[in-house]
Amino acid sequence: MFRFAVMKIYLYQIGKTSFPFIQEGEKMYVERIKRFAKFEQVTIPNLKKGNKLSESDIRKKEGELILQKVSSKDYLVLLDDKGKTYTSLAFAEYIKDKQNYLAKNLVFLIGGAYGFSEAVYQRADAKISLSKMTFSHQIIRVVFLEQLYRAFSIIKGGPYHHE
Repeated sequence: MFRFAVMKIYLYQIGKTSFPFIQEGEKMYVERIKRFAKFEQVTIPNLKKGNKLSESDIRKKEGELILQKVSSKDYLVLLDDKGKTYTSLAFAEYIKDKQNYLAKNLVFLIGGAYGFSEAVYQRADAKISLSKMTFSHQIIRVVFLEQLYRAFSIIKGGPYHHE
């Protein structure tokens, strides 16, 4: 089994998904990722009575929940459509660099349906965009997990990624 440094990687996400195909995809890629790194998926619960709040109030309250979970020792990366884009090879290099030089935990964050609060943007260390297209906050979980697994496969030189 091939493992990197002791740093742990987290994926924080808002709310559970009710779609079985997303749950299956998440489970499959999380198992694969754990072959390479210490990894944990953390689900921040949906807001109670969130359907009675405005979009800005939802972002603010979700932001408060997120910031309660994120430590000052975490390197926080928002998965955000305004973030920097990477090819799969460049993202693998990004992960490798963080594994080699980052003493903090690496936390990737998928926001809720309405995005992030200003406080979360201010706390973020980096922003990454997975596409110029817009995806639901649930489907992006599987897309991100697949890319994280692909990055580790590239780093290791495994057969999963074909150039």
